[in-house]
Amino acid sequence: MRSVLVVFVLNGLVFGSWASRVPALADQVGAAEGTLGLALLGASVGMIAVASLTGSLSTRYGARVLVGGSGLAAALVVPFLGLAPNPLVFGLVLVALGASVGMLDVAMNIAAVTVIRRVDRPLMPIFHAGFSFGGLLGAAGAALAAAVDWAPLPHLTVVAVVVALVIVAVVRDVPNESTTQPETTPGPAPTRRPVLWLLAAVALCSAVAEGASADWSALFAADYRGLGESSAAFVYGTFSIAMAVTRLLGERAERRFGPYRLLVVGAVVAGAGLLLASQVPSAFATFAGFGLAGIGLAYAFPIALALAGAAGRRADGTGGEREIGFVTAIAYTGFLAGPPLVGGIAHLSDLAVALSFAGIVAALIAPLSLASREKAVNREFLVSPAPK
Repeated sequence: MRSVLVVFVLNGLVFGSWASRVPALADQVGAAEGTLGLALLGASVGMIAVASLTGSLSTRYGARVLVGGSGLAAALVVPFLGLAPNPLVFGLVLVALGASVGMLDVAMNIAAVTVIRRVDRPLMPIFHAGFSFGGLLGAAGAALAAAVDWAPLPHLTVVAVVVALVIVAVVRDVPNESTTQPETTPGPAPTRRPVLWLLAAVALCSAVAEGASADWSALFAADYRGLGESSAAFVYGTFSIAMAVTRLLGERAERRFGPYRLLVVGAVVAGAGLLLASQVPSAFATFAGFGLAGIGLAYAFPIALALAGAAGRRADGTGGEREIGFVTAIAYTGFLAGPPLVGGIAHLSDLAVALSFAGIVAALIAPLSLASREKAVNREFLVSPAPK
């Protein structure tokens, strides 16, 4: 369990480190909001390209091999963001980074499902809390680097060295459940299961809202609320703190209220938070709004993946790799569509309107969650006891 949790932290560290330096990277490559949004597409393109493939590869080689390889690849690629001279090269580097981080993301979630089944506890929110704490560490490091006028290249190089060393130290303890035996009764393809499409839609909306918060919060705080780069970087840190703390309470909350109720309430809170941040012109409202967004979105992605894994569980206790890969691939289209969509709306109006749109998307998680509950006829999909 600890090794998997550490991997989640490392993934969040990589993401938080470069996402919080978006203002500096935008200046480095000379990108306006619309162009920056297109460049940020690169990460999502890479992530989508590998998501479903990772699920299939995991059934053959196990999660451990993929965690080790993709983690080292991410460490190798991330410093090159600091060398990008223009938006095109920046976007291409993000394709490579997105592919490596995307494979790591799917593989670590598959490993997390293996741990959850072994200990029979709804731990997925806690694993994702590790990602949030990693994002917080990355944001704090970015804020410190910005405060001392450290350029992105040396900052991201230090991050890469840390990630590589820790991956090498922990990868041998990542569970590598054997899944090479052929299924005796293969289930239907994920594309033929309505409940998986609905869970994918939940994860998709969460990805759009979370991606908007990660990619645009620092730039919004700096350009629209007049905060300095160091303070603006910590707006994403506030989002990460709120999300991480909420996820730490996830096991107890899920056992008491059930996964679907958490999804619905979270959607309302996240939507209200993004609207508060974008529409109330004060620094306090910006911090508070993104904090509420972090609380509201905390359970959406991990619960959607946990339910997808449960939907694919076989009689021998294995399975779920295809389902997790499918839901993740659909969710990544949120990261793909989110940056240019938010950037495009910001170009036509302003970034405040664009973030309000992200709040509406977050609120859509509520009806989608209720619809997925209706489709989940097999109540084994409920990975924790529903409230009586």
